Amino acid sequence: QVQLVESGGGLVQAGGSLRLSCAASVDTFCITAMGWYRQAPGKERELVASIGNSGSTYYAEAVKGRFTISRDNAKNTVYLQMNSLKSEDTAVYYCHAPCLSIASIEVDYWGKGTLVTVSS
Repeated sequence: QVQLVESGGGLVQAGGSLRLSCAASVDTFCITAMGWYRQAPGKERELVASIGNSGSTYYAEAVKGRFTISRDNAKNTVYLQMNSLKSEDTAVYYCHAPCLSIASIEVDYWGKGTLVTVSS
């Protein structure tokens, strides 16, 4: 079992910045990567950014150059620095951590989500 707790969402004006944090606890040894998804009203959940155990990163095209994902392995925490926010970034942001079990079965863990609202 992996528990993920997000923080840092809120209301910000367009052009502003926010930093999201996600702390993983309990059986963190199985985590292979950590990342952030988001889901806007009426839309499907989409991957925003992810970072592997090696430090390799992925960014969705819509956030490249504006968002930065980072990870503190000692604290089992992943961060998402969001700059130059746009109204279209408004969504519930979910922390995600895939966990590879001893039997090589991957299980997805999710946080409860944190709301980011960007006002124009």
